Amino acid sequence: LKGSLTAVVGPNGSGKSTLMKGIAGILPSIAGSCALFPGARIAYLPQSSELDRSFPATVKDLVALGLWHERGLLRRHSSNDSKRISNALISVGLGGYENTSINELSGGQFQRALFARVIVQDASIILLDEPFNAIDAANVQELLAIIKIWHIEKRTIIVVIHDPLLVKEHFPETMMINEALITWGKTDEVLNEHSLSKPFFS
Repeated sequence: LKGSLTAVVGPNGSGKSTLMKGIAGILPSIAGSCALFPGARIAYLPQSSELDRSFPATVKDLVALGLWHERGLLRRHSSNDSKRISNALISVGLGGYENTSINELSGGQFQRALFARVIVQDASIILLDEPFNAIDAANVQELLAIIKIWHIEKRTIIVVIHDPLLVKEHFPETMMINEALITWGKTDEVLNEHSLSKPFFS
């Protein structure tokens, strides 16, 4: 639903990442369809393990990719674009890191830079695939704070996540899948004693 904040949970191999890629239009659907509300624009953040951090790029280069839908990949960025990139980096705690190589960043810093890329995309639908993997608790809390701002701004946010405590504390809705939809609704109703006894968070 428009403006919702939803966690997607399920065991490994259950189709969580496939679902996200299908919504983003990266994978074609075998069956069914995905309908977007008029004017919707999607920002998709894949798992960090799918990204090559050895590529010779700066933090600014990485974040600037969020402008491709407005500028294209080859068009020169304006001074306003550079300001948007800098402001996005400041908002994620990476102000002054524009010229830092991405392979010099810690795991948490790299994930924050990816969130800055999402910020400059200014999308109405945000898909995050396991954004909290391999980062410490402090970084998790800072990224959750950004997600809550997006929620306040009435953006639609879907997050693949494994930690049931984070889901219960921060996500109003939860979708549980295992190769097919198991249940979807208010988190307090989905994450009941029965579901928490099953291996849905592996």
